Amino acid sequence: MRAVVQRVSRAEVRVAGEIVGEIGLGLLVLLGVGEGDCEKDADYLAEKIAGLRIFEDAEGKMNRSVAESGGAVLAVSQFTLYGDVRRGKRPSFDTAARPERARSLYEHFMSKIREAGLRCETGRFQEMMQVELVNEGPVTILLDSQKAF
Repeated sequence: MRAVVQRVSRAEVRVAGEIVGEIGLGLLVLLGVGEGDCEKDADYLAEKIAGLRIFEDAEGKMNRSVAESGGAVLAVSQFTLYGDVRRGKRPSFDTAARPERARSLYEHFMSKIREAGLRCETGRFQEMMQVELVNEGPVTILLDSQKAF
């Protein structure tokens, strides 16, 4: 699984003009599921993201997690994180998981974030979404569970 994690002061997701998920301070997580991913990958990313120390402490150092900062998570499914453009200019998504499997692991990831005690808002799986955010810092972290094991 792949995740783009952005520290935000606010973020929201709209579908057909309707806000379906929004947070103030927290993390926007764009989450992609790959063909060979399993629950172990989702568990790893959820634990890593919940514990990321990328919020500032009293001395201005990135030393606090999203929970310690009173923030929330907005998780948005994004299969395009598996877009491969090594050949040509049109991305291939052959290594992205099939929608049924991707949905299951996306939901598992969100349940693990919630089990960590965090509020987790979402987008809508397989919908055309508009994501709006204010990236604080900017701070953006790339995570790939396949590079962790």
